[in-house]
Amino acid sequence: MSEPITLLVVDDHILFRQGLIGLVNDQPDFRVIGVASNGQDALQMCRKQAPDVVLMDVHMPGGRGVEAIKGIKAETKTRVLMLTISNNDEDLIGALSAGADGYLLKNAEPEQLCQAIRQVAAGQGVLSPEITSQVMRAAAASHSDHPAVKLSKREIEVLAELARGSTTYEIATTLVISKNTVKTHIRRILKKLGVANRAEAVARASALGYIS
Repeated sequence: MSEPITLLVVDDHILFRQGLIGLVNDQPDFRVIGVASNGQDALQMCRKQAPDVVLMDVHMPGGRGVEAIKGIKAETKTRVLMLTISNNDEDLIGALSAGADGYLLKNAEPEQLCQAIRQVAAGQGVLSPEITSQVMRAAAASHSDHPAVKLSKREIEVLAELARGSTTYEIATTLVISKNTVKTHIRRILKKLGVANRAEAVARASALGYIS
């Protein structure tokens, strides 16, 4: 049996924290190893405990979640899944630009949350379906003055699959290439687009007109 995905739950609302912990602890492949109520404590716990994934709100006392993301991504290998009620453009783009690996709204179904955690732990970006177009529009506005990036036909095909929410395995199957080849294409895409993760790559590619 593989090791469980270790989680740090960060939210300043104790009732929400307790409910979230109860939900994820029901999954045999998850294990909560820490709880925090603000971004500063979250960063310190990531340094000490190195969880696989942090579930974190955007707005919390003692420092914004976006600032905590920057510290976590700069100093640890922990992946960050934002779990929030906020769907405004500033928070969305701010979190993704800071390096968040996923952005999920708190009205997500339990199954959707659990799948998102697994995808983020596996290195895949996640966005709530209802905010994907919003992120793309915001990215288009923020990158409107940037020069275009040259992407290959295959890279565009991979991006189109990412925009559909496909996993690495699903992309490999659809394009009839190996998973390692998919990962190589994604690394090159991230570098060319100057972004940190798959979710931001989709937003950036949409802003540049490579995908709709």
